[in-house]
Amino acid sequence: MRTFADRHEAGRALAMELRRYAGAPDALVLGLPRGGVVVAYEVASALGLPLDVFSVRKLGVPGQEELALGAIAPGGVVVLNEGIVRESGIDRSTIDAIIADEARELERRERALRGERPALDVRGRAVILVDDGLATGATMRSAAAALRKMGPARLVVAVPVGAPETCQEFRAGADEVVCAAMPEPFFGVGMWYDDFAQTSDQEVQRLLAAAWKGPAGSP
Repeated sequence: MRTFADRHEAGRALAMELRRYAGAPDALVLGLPRGGVVVAYEVASALGLPLDVFSVRKLGVPGQEELALGAIAPGGVVVLNEGIVRESGIDRSTIDAIIADEARELERRERALRGERPALDVRGRAVILVDDGLATGATMRSAAAALRKMGPARLVVAVPVGAPETCQEFRAGADEVVCAAMPEPFFGVGMWYDDFAQTSDQEVQRLLAAAWKGPAGSP
């Protein structure tokens, strides 16, 4: 496949794969920070849907932070991987301390990106959860698990490009998985973008503000 020029072009391409949701009254788009918000902005704009950011923090095993005990999301949502908890032998007080630390960081990140604006209510709605790509899928997996606990009617995981095996794995945890491109060999998300520069908080803030001012930004 050809590469995407940048995340904006990738978002427009992804929107074409999701056009059946255009204007759906019960649908909304959530972008994972930071790069996923850029892609999600284009999806929401093209489909005329509300946009929000969905921040999630992985709860890493001490000393093996890449191994996830679980995740937390806004609104006090906590998801624990009980198998990892048992295998790691971590006691509840340590887990509670990890949750408290990550909750403070999550709150700080939420304030930085959304200010005082409350999150959109996902209960009973079709939620399109967007990132700029799926490699291992660890971040998206945590986000999807946390979002499930918030009661959406339908969960759609959507990315412009993803590793074929990861996209297949997600079909068990989401109602729908949309990977616009699944190149083989995959190599990594950044390989499929001409410009994959890191997205700044300021860019996320600007896009969210623009979406919230327009008709697609209303709840």
